[in-house]
Amino acid sequence: MSDQLAASKPVITVTLNPAIDQTITVEALKPGSVHRAKAVRHNAGGKGVNVASCLADWGTPVVATGLLGAGNAAPFEALFQAKGIADAFLRLPGETRVNIKIADLAANDTTDINLPGLNADAGALSRVQETVRRLMEPGTLVLLAGSLPEGLPAEAYATLTADFTHAGARVVLDGSGAPLAAALASTGALPHCIKPNRHELEDWAGRPLPTDADLLEAARGLHRRGVSVVVVSLGAEGALFVGSDSQGARALHGRLPPVNALSTVGAGDAMVAGLIAAFQQDGGLEDVARLSVAFAAAKLGCFGPNLPDSATVRSLAAQVGLTALG
Repeated sequence: MSDQLAASKPVITVTLNPAIDQTITVEALKPGSVHRAKAVRHNAGGKGVNVASCLADWGTPVVATGLLGAGNAAPFEALFQAKGIADAFLRLPGETRVNIKIADLAANDTTDINLPGLNADAGALSRVQETVRRLMEPGTLVLLAGSLPEGLPAEAYATLTADFTHAGARVVLDGSGAPLAAALASTGALPHCIKPNRHELEDWAGRPLPTDADLLEAARGLHRRGVSVVVVSLGAEGALFVGSDSQGARALHGRLPPVNALSTVGAGDAMVAGLIAAFQQDGGLEDVARLSVAFAAAKLGCFGPNLPDSATVRSLAAQVGLTALG
């Protein structure tokens, strides 16, 4: 690992509940019917793993850690080897969960069936925490992403966020439900950046947010409370970005024209990778918006957690339409 990490300060991604994504493509999903699959793909996944994969494609040094089942770690090890991702995952007895994704070509959407995963305990969480603390430096970007495995409390991300932030890291949190709520209610330190989608933000707020104005109000509230950058992903409609720069507190809406999608699986993770890549380059809010939307759009043209060449991504970033919001 030392040779990979020596070139420059790497991003650290933490995935406590990774998965092997099995994507099955069908012409049209009809519940209760027998289907003949057009294609089946297997990818080592989980939010943080997907983000690490996209960052590696972009050329960002990245080290991936978290919890893996020793029984079926080979797909992850192959991915890390192929993409030059430094592997700092802890191995636990048992197998990493499998997530079944049914891609419906007729409806152009995906149905997810997530199987049970590993059980973890406080000791496993402490070992991951120690691993990150050993690898990080002041200013390191640390991603905490995805669901929590059985056995860990909802406050796990809040605990890690506070510890890493106090040690000088910039924490990006891509979570949902109770773990996100606990992290945002923490009396310790809040994440540097969060990226909920509309449903996740509504779940946190405890009320519907039917309009962009409602979403913007909620995002600005979180920014005022101390989250430096709040991004609300809106699928094909792009994303809302709230943050501060030399011009003060700002809000932007970023989007691209429609893109032909080979697979929408992992587009949100690609957006997070774009956020982190922009943070790594010390980009302002406009840079963050352009690169994250471009990463998400570029991912739509690829199967699995992959990006095309950097020239294609940069071309998309230049085409992102940005609208300043009042």
